[in-house]
Amino acid sequence: MNKTKPIIAIVGRPNVGKSTFFNRVTKTRDALVDNYPGVTRDSHYGDAKWDDAEFTLVDTGGFSGVDDFALQITFQVRQAIEDADLIILMMDGKEGVSPYDTDIIDILRPQKKPVFYVVNKIDGSEKEVNLSDFYSLGIGDLYPISSEHRYGITDLMDNIVAALPAASRQSDADKDQETISIAVVGRPNAGKSSLINKILGKERLLVSHVPGTTRDSIDTVCKIDGKLYRLIDTAGIRRKGKVSQKLEKFSIIKALRSLDRCDVALIILDADEGITDQDINVAGYAYDRGCGCILVLNKWDLIEKDSHTVKKYYEELRYAAKYLNFAPVLTISALTGLRVRKIFNSVDEVYKQYTTRISTGRLNRIIEKAVFKNEPSLHKGRRIKFYYSVQISVKPPTFVCFVNYSNAVHFSYKRYLTNKIREGAKLDHTPIRLIFRQRERRQFNKY
Repeated sequence: MNKTKPIIAIVGRPNVGKSTFFNRVTKTRDALVDNYPGVTRDSHYGDAKWDDAEFTLVDTGGFSGVDDFALQITFQVRQAIEDADLIILMMDGKEGVSPYDTDIIDILRPQKKPVFYVVNKIDGSEKEVNLSDFYSLGIGDLYPISSEHRYGITDLMDNIVAALPAASRQSDADKDQETISIAVVGRPNAGKSSLINKILGKERLLVSHVPGTTRDSIDTVCKIDGKLYRLIDTAGIRRKGKVSQKLEKFSIIKALRSLDRCDVALIILDADEGITDQDINVAGYAYDRGCGCILVLNKWDLIEKDSHTVKKYYEELRYAAKYLNFAPVLTISALTGLRVRKIFNSVDEVYKQYTTRISTGRLNRIIEKAVFKNEPSLHKGRRIKFYYSVQISVKPPTFVCFVNYSNAVHFSYKRYLTNKIREGAKLDHTPIRLIFRQRERRQFNKY
């Protein structure tokens, strides 16, 4: 991760309130919170600011041995400690000292970086009597707080900020360089986390063959060939009928929100299982949000192939998702690394088009030529007239055509004009939005 701010890792056993504290300090609801242990399985990053000091807060999975994920979660906790500049060990003031608290303290004792020992769920000064058990751990100063009720938060954060190292300096080149945000989305167990791990070359995200392992949306910034990318791993999106647990519904909402803040969506499909209706639904979520899209057929190493295999998959995809005919299609294997690096060539090309602006003169020439070649149908016996067109935004390229009857333009003619803009402006790999607005003829000169 390209570190530009000090990193604070929150560690502790399950259900001590780490995610509530994370949400309180970052002023978000990015970390999932629920009343049972193990809700946070992955390390979750979020930027925060306290008294003009900026830092990155990391909410880690609960450190325990209560489920099949214990070893992997422990690995991630150790990874977060290694990456952090300052560590917060959070303990439960209601439940008292746990053997898991002792285990984590043994990991933290050799650390030379600042460690803050925090006892959560202390709702007021009268509850500070509950600290007595924790002093037996021999860990020095204790900070009683209530993440839910804000008790003690100010004193804790003031001391934390004072102990933070100066922010790591970013090179001038990186300051001026934009970061392309890539959301990795798809059905559960399609290989999203495995792909990010292969890209990063590190086991930074929890990977399991059990569907639904990734519950939070995770951001990781990396530099590849001198370019910055933000990778957003998301929870698998199931069919609505199969989403029964409240927590998983939250995860799906977070996955959809990740699409709202990405530039390019990598839609991961399991080639070994074949293309399903839910794959197309996920692609539709990305399309509806105006994301740049790349369709990625993963697990290609498991497919028995002949000279027609690729063509067959491509045709099936194009037929099932006609609205995504502009999206590049790649065949990869996250397991073996097959063609994984080529993903970024496609991302760069999609992003270039996704952020393209074309001049007003060029746009109007494209529209004028298209209308001259194929005039729109009549509306109540009157010709639909195009007066003027302009690009109003990028991400995706969005164009407005001023016409005399905005509601009368047939969807097939809109598709025709969109294709002509793609052809004329060389925007064959990005979504395009085309809007018609009604204007009186006297306001503009007709072509």
